[in-house]
Amino acid sequence: MNTASITVYGIPNCDSVKKARVWLSEHGIDYTFHDFKKQGVPTVAVDLWLSQVSWEVLVNRKGTTWRKLDPALQASVTDAASARALMLEHASVIKRPVVVKGQTTIVGVNPEAWQRVVA
Repeated sequence: MNTASITVYGIPNCDSVKKARVWLSEHGIDYTFHDFKKQGVPTVAVDLWLSQVSWEVLVNRKGTTWRKLDPALQASVTDAASARALMLEHASVIKRPVVVKGQTTIVGVNPEAWQRVVA
């Protein structure tokens, strides 16, 4: 099984991130964890994600962070550029986990997709 270069991006206390980390560990898959809170959100990573996944998928509009944002700021997020700026400013608005292997990005809890990527 090829397990090189898998990175899980997220926040350690997020239930979805915990599920991803447990799943990967249970399947013997090595990965690197990137903690948004401690390490920030890498601009290059956001750009990669946006090249592969719609900004509507990456911005978690159901989460607490989104709901606490000023309505004018919420309304200003209308395209990839505005979503990028928001994600870089408010890391917690990014839907989690973001699992990356090479040029493949998977957002959210999706064991079937993870299996395809690591196989």
